[in-house]
Order: sequence, then structure tokens, then C-alpha cells
Amino acid sequence: MALHRNFINGEWLEGKSVRENINPSDMSDIVGEYAQADKAQTEAAIAAAKAAQPAWAASTPQQRADALEFIGTELLARKDEIGRLLAREEGKPLSNGIAETTRAAQIFKFFAQETLRTEGVAVASVRPGVDILVTREPVGVVGLICPWNFPIAIPAWKMAPAIAFGNTVVFKPADLVPGSAWALAEIVSRSGLPKGVLNLVMGRGSVVGQTMLESRDVNAISFTGSVETGARVAMACATRGAKYQLEMGGKNPLVVLDDANLDIAVNCALDGAFYQTGQRCTASSRLVVGSKIHDAFVERMVEGMKKLKVDHALKDGTVIGPVVDEAQMAQDEKYIQIARDEGGELAWGGERLNRDTKGNYLSPALFIGTNNNQRINREEVFGPVASVIKVESYDEALAVANDTSFGLSSGIVTTSLKYATDFRKKSAAGMVMVNLPTAGVDYHVPFGGRKGSSYGAREQGRHAVEFYTSVKTAYTLA
Repeated sequence: MALHRNFINGEWLEGKSVRENINPSDMSDIVGEYAQADKAQTEAAIAAAKAAQPAWAASTPQQRADALEFIGTELLARKDEIGRLLAREEGKPLSNGIAETTRAAQIFKFFAQETLRTEGVAVASVRPGVDILVTREPVGVVGLICPWNFPIAIPAWKMAPAIAFGNTVVFKPADLVPGSAWALAEIVSRSGLPKGVLNLVMGRGSVVGQTMLESRDVNAISFTGSVETGARVAMACATRGAKYQLEMGGKNPLVVLDDANLDIAVNCALDGAFYQTGQRCTASSRLVVGSKIHDAFVERMVEGMKKLKVDHALKDGTVIGPVVDEAQMAQDEKYIQIARDEGGELAWGGERLNRDTKGNYLSPALFIGTNNNQRINREEVFGPVASVIKVESYDEALAVANDTSFGLSSGIVTTSLKYATDFRKKSAAGMVMVNLPTAGVDYHVPFGGRKGSSYGAREQGRHAVEFYTSVKTAYTLA
């Protein structure tokens, strides 16, 4: 089996150890062997990025645009192949893997054009004879620490703007899913970027990630992952004055009012709560439902859940693939038991399933009879587990929806323009969906939340420039 090496300063290098990438749909299927970097190799990647940064910052917008366009075009051309790789290593259905690869391509193509739109502003001074110019410059060396649940889309929406705005990159993918990251880095290696602009360093977060956090040569860190790790990232960066951006999680509410269209409500809930195995930070894990529609909604939800095919990610008709690994499966099962212990009634699901191949298969779980003070409604599970909270009014629904330490995404299903408008204004989330699932966003607009979900500038779209550049104000006496 071929060894997939780290990419440092334009060269493919073996690591200090090797990790097998295992297919969660079929644990006998080894996707590949991937190099693991140590502290010294990570430091070499950082040094390469630092050395390459001044020249890359001075490159022309056209040079950057051409490289990003190349990457996007090849991703599109190979979306079926890379999407299949993604499905094998992460466990999401093949159609989702292809769609995610397509989205990554679109992100690179979007930022190819953003390189040509970087602007400055001439401002009149309050003093006679003085000109003021406000411009943006690259931050410098950017460390990207990415999660396992979107192994090519999230690296794309971090990497593309970093490169577009003249930064160099040290990229650490999640340990569980190095295959998609390696495929992306291999394409980038042929895009015409000078050596050192992109460095792929695979390995443990406690080694690779920690080295990046501690290095004074890494000027900014963009992190997506758990709240606990995000807090450590923030502390390390703040201690040495590095810029940081955190995307950490959610406990997202989907409000279903009594006037809702039941078909739309059930479709939004099934998609938002259970698709992609619920392993999305935007998943609707709290279903806040009006008392008059509650029983019909729960009945229809259970009917719909029974029709969701849980199976191998590459099988036709699979809607829910396996949980990503045994550790995540254990976490899902722990919270299912916690919900039971707290008095929640399991309406359906929550059982390990056997399929043709050995994998981490779990039927989606729905709890009813819960309240917003229970742990199942306070803590992120990150699996196909949702709970229903019954409410008596719109005002109670809004209060429950906002009563959380998170604030990433929220949704409402209603036929009332009045309530839809009010919810859109008063929801304490960074993204609000009306008659749509809480999960599922476009690539050209800002992504991010409030409270414990996010910190720093928004990701994606034109707002990405805020994190990946620094503002300079220059005064000139004419």
C-alpha cells in the first residue's frame, strides 16, 4: 500500500510514523497509510511558510487567481473520484461526498475572483495637505486546524482565502480523515504555487496542532473543532498575541409552530437532525414544537425515520452512513443513556445496527418528553440524536430556542410572516433559517455564530477578508 507523505516546502516527505485510514462503513477496508509528523517536521513546515510569505505577499492578484482557479477546476473534474474517497474515509453517503467536493471547488473558484477585488479606501483627512489611504495586507503565516466531519469543504473555505489574500499556510487535517486533505494538497502542489506557500502536516493534534499554537512564527490560527480545544487555542494565541478564529459547535433549535406546514416541518427536521449522521455543527438537535401540532409531528417524524436507510456509505439509497469511529459511537450512546436517565422517552431508534460489513451503524434516535434544562438539550452530542421540547406559544418557543450557551444556527417552520420576521430578528444565532433545515449553507456568504459557537471574524464569502488580512492606515503629506 502506497504511503501518503506530508508536503513541506514543495517536497513530499515521510513522517516519523504511519497511521492507517480506516473506512467506518467497513472496518476491514484500509483507505490508505498516511505519514504522521512530529514536532521537528511541523517546525520545518512553519519555517518554510515563513520563508515563502514575503514573496507570496508581493505576488500579483492574477498569479493567485490562476492558482486558485486551477485547484477549483481540477476538483470539479475529479468530484466523483474524490467524493468517493471522502465517503470511504468519513462515512457520509457518496452523493454527499460528491456534493462536498463540488462545494470545495466552488469555494476555490469564488476566491480566485476575490483576489481581483481586494480594495483600498482613500479617505479625506481633517488636516489640510494630508492624504490617507486605508489598505489590507496579509496576516502572514496562517495555521489551519480542521475537523473530520467536512474533510474537504472546511479546509477549502480556510485555505482558499488564506492563499487569495497573500498568506502562506500550514495545514493540519483531522487525524481521522487525512485522505481528502492529502488529495487536496496534491492538487495544490501542481497549481503553480511557489514552494512553501502550502504545507500539509498530518499528525496528532497534541503534537502538530500544539506546535503550531506555540510557534511565534505562526501569525494566525483558524480552528474548527470542539469547545474545549477551542478554549486552548484561544488561550495559546492570546498569550503570544496571534490572531485566532474559532468555530466550535452548536445546540441548534428548530422551532415548529402550530401553524406550520407539517410536510415542510418533518422534512426540515429529518434533514437537519439526522442527515450526514447528525455529525454537523449546524444539526437541529433541539426540536421545539407547538403543543397543538406536537403529536402529529412526532408521529410523522417516526414514520420518516423508519424510512431512512442506514448502511454503507457507498451503497445505493443510503441516507445515513456510519458514525465516524468507535469513540464517537460511544459518545452518542452515552448521551442516549443520559437522556433516558433524565426521563426522556425514546420515541424510536438509538440502537446499534448490523449490516453486511462491520461498521459503526446507529439508527437515528428521537426523544420526546424532554425539557430545555436536561443535558440532552444543553450539550452537543454530534450524532443522529434529537429531542423534542413541547411549548405552548411562540414566545415560549423563542425563549427556549435562545436559552443555550451556543448560537450557531436556528430555524423556524411557520406559515406566519409575522412570526418568521420576528424570529429572524430575535433569534440569538449567527445564521437563521425560515422553513429550511438548520444545516445547509451557501459558500459565498458568511458562516459563523455567536456565544460559545464562534469567535472572531466570519468564515466564507467576502467577510473572510477580515480574518486573513490586517488593516493598514497610511498618512502622506502632499
